[in-house]
Amino acid sequence: MNNPSLPPDLGDRSEPAVEVDRAAEAARATDTVHATETAQAAPSAQPASGNDSHSNTAGTARSADTAPGPKPRRRVWPFALAGLAAALLIVGIVPRLHASAALTQQTQAQSVLSVSVVMPRPAPAVNELLLPGAVTPFAEASIYARTSGYLAHWNTDIGAQVKSGQTLATIDAPDLDAQLRQARADEATAQANFDYAKTTAQRWQEMLKTQSVAQQDADTKVSDMEARRAMLASAQANVAHLAELVSYEKITAPFDGTITARNVDVGALVTAGGTPGTAGMSGELFHIQQTGVLRVFVDVPQNDAPYVTPATSVYLSAQQYPGRHIAAKVARTTGSIDPSSRTLRVEVDVDNKDGALMPGAYVQVHLQLQSSTPALDLPVSALLFRPDGVTVAVVDGNGRAALRTVHIGRDFGTHVEITTGLATTDRVIDNPGDSLSTGQLVQIAPAAHS
Repeated sequence: MNNPSLPPDLGDRSEPAVEVDRAAEAARATDTVHATETAQAAPSAQPASGNDSHSNTAGTARSADTAPGPKPRRRVWPFALAGLAAALLIVGIVPRLHASAALTQQTQAQSVLSVSVVMPRPAPAVNELLLPGAVTPFAEASIYARTSGYLAHWNTDIGAQVKSGQTLATIDAPDLDAQLRQARADEATAQANFDYAKTTAQRWQEMLKTQSVAQQDADTKVSDMEARRAMLASAQANVAHLAELVSYEKITAPFDGTITARNVDVGALVTAGGTPGTAGMSGELFHIQQTGVLRVFVDVPQNDAPYVTPATSVYLSAQQYPGRHIAAKVARTTGSIDPSSRTLRVEVDVDNKDGALMPGAYVQVHLQLQSSTPALDLPVSALLFRPDGVTVAVVDGNGRAALRTVHIGRDFGTHVEITTGLATTDRVIDNPGDSLSTGQLVQIAPAAHS
């Protein structure tokens, strides 16, 4: 609110502010009065003598110099504040200038692509090809009944080691035995008839020489002998047939091996080639496998097929025998590529006299493929797959990228063989980007040390 007793410039100010201004005016007035009194008292205190006058004058001068002392201090503060502001300004600007310069350098460095390079090295002459394989017996057979009858008894069960010709079971076929006896009797009759006809024919031939009988009668006797001979041969063949069937009453092993299945019991009715009345059974009585030598079939890819020969070194490894190399050999190949899988079927034989491997087991086949003309080796991370083929990027003498089309030979997994398109002195870019183009400026990054 306005105070009419205050000067016009203070009329609109608040009472606390007015009180502060009044105190400041009073203090200035007090300082003015004090300064005036000091100046008036100084001449009246001067002595009469000259020395005293000089000393008083000097004292007065010192007093005068001492009195305005606080004023220089007040003038120093602005300069100090200005220096502090300048220092703070310098501290804030200099880091910004350094950061700007570093950013400029980084931008310039990033404008050039930094790459790592690898040098092609000679590819190994021997490459190990690892393929899965299944163990199969060298020979196996399903044994069926060749003669119908009842199983009298069996001699071997599963797991039995048998020799070739050993009896596995016996079939009881009394009707077949009776047929064999009848056939042998028929054979004896035919033999007697033939002998009589032969004697008669010889006699008639002797009488023909003396003209005692007619030629027609002698020829009839000879023809009858020949007919009896044919009947005897037929009877003998029938006996041989039935005797062979009777021999099948004893079921024998066709080769040395192991019985892996027995599907018949004593008293079971068996027929030649099957079991009647049982649709779910195939009629197989025994199953035998030859396990002294085992076979492993593997499918070699087309690219590696030319390197597989009977002289190729090979060994097997199995999970149940860690670290063991099981000796094997390449026995034979099909000599043709399967058009459906583009692979070569290779048979590997394994000596299994110790019984370490069992048919049906899973193994890994290690083929040592040897090349007579090894080329260059590169990691697969250096390859680019472009529409015109497999490509690699190299750094030329001017520090620029150049793309080259190459041809891949053998595949080593993480590395491949490059047969054409590279030299041993080329600096190949590792892990090139898909956007890399010919002529692009690159910078080789220093090799990392482990």
